[in-house]
Amino acid sequence: MSLLSIDRELSRDSYYVATAPRQEAYAPLQENWVADVAIVGAGLAGLSAAIELAEKGRKVVLLEAGQVGGGASGRNGGQAIHGLACEQGEIERQLGLADARRVWAMSLEALDILQQRMHEHRIAADWQAGFMSLATNEKKAAELRQWQQRMAEVYDYPMQWIAPQEIGGWIASPRFKAGVHDPRSGHLHPLKYCQGLAAAAQRLGVRICEHSAVTKLDEGQVLTLHTAGGQVRAAQALLAGNIYLPEIAPQLAPRLASRIMPVGTYIVCSEAMDAARCQALIPSRSAVCDTNFILDYFRPTADQRLLYGGRVSYSTRSPRSVKASMHAKLLRSFPQLLDVGMQFAWGGFVDISMNRAPDFGRIGAARNIYYLQGFSGHGLALTGLAGRVTAEAMQGDSERFDVFAKLRHQPFPGGKLFRTPALVLGMLYYRLKDLL
Repeated sequence: MSLLSIDRELSRDSYYVATAPRQEAYAPLQENWVADVAIVGAGLAGLSAAIELAEKGRKVVLLEAGQVGGGASGRNGGQAIHGLACEQGEIERQLGLADARRVWAMSLEALDILQQRMHEHRIAADWQAGFMSLATNEKKAAELRQWQQRMAEVYDYPMQWIAPQEIGGWIASPRFKAGVHDPRSGHLHPLKYCQGLAAAAQRLGVRICEHSAVTKLDEGQVLTLHTAGGQVRAAQALLAGNIYLPEIAPQLAPRLASRIMPVGTYIVCSEAMDAARCQALIPSRSAVCDTNFILDYFRPTADQRLLYGGRVSYSTRSPRSVKASMHAKLLRSFPQLLDVGMQFAWGGFVDISMNRAPDFGRIGAARNIYYLQGFSGHGLALTGLAGRVTAEAMQGDSERFDVFAKLRHQPFPGGKLFRTPALVLGMLYYRLKDLL
């Protein structure tokens, strides 16, 4: 079964789809168009770049193979968090401390962009401030404390330490020993946000075409993107299809496909609870991640439910019963919710890079094809920043884009046939480390 087919099956029981019905459908491309920029992929990254470019007066056509927000952009955990998915030390090793500090500052700018977008375009996306990173044992607590102190001293980013004797006031769970609270990060309804961005882009003049998979891209000083219904000619293009790009149009970017892998992640959402009961679980109403390599993540919703994610699949094979398996994981954190049913269960795929750092760059003989991928499950806020720096680069100022483009990325080992088994074995190792 193809990745797209699996993805459609996984999205049928999504809480987000149930609570954010589509307000707008965008017609497929049925003619030939000329634009300044053609964007492939109407997820958060593509929409963000489209808005930035349209605000700069560029004519933009956005081509989407499915529907706006149909991939990870519209069904993720909803957590908008500081930093990148990789350790900050990885950025320091590759770029040096000065540029690592710039990358961190840009990740905070990404949070500001999210707030600006919601305010300027009146996007009601259920924003809730607050994020906690929690440790599940004493060793991980010590590591988290060391990280929290270093971020304050070296990156000038203080966060509140939650000591073991204080943890019970922050979360009603026996699993967690200590943690860090960041009031600047937070969480929202990602599909509402994605749909709001699409509406904003359209108002700015962006032509959005759904069900318009790009089947071929002719390179040159002027690019031609072909779909089943028409063509778009543009001076520049952005590939923002992430893991779906190799399947929809493998000839577009074969050099990129080996540097990312699809990873399945699964989420349940409970029945609505009494407001006081939901509030008691996480009194600050913050989003939460544990610090394990294969982590659990969860948050309260605006309508008094608990949304809980964490099970992953590195082989693209989905668990037989997402709802049952994820409910069991939820109960390990909140055993007091045994009597609360799980109303929704869904999943999807994120694009991870080998080192979990984002992979931005340019390809093509004319260097006029840009790409954004490898957000590694950390893209809800970072895609906004990615869209901005890409628009800056397309306008002639590539300084900030090139900071990210300097990050080195290796292909996943094993080649096309064996890289998935190799990754599965590697993840078993990390899962064992988490357990021990």
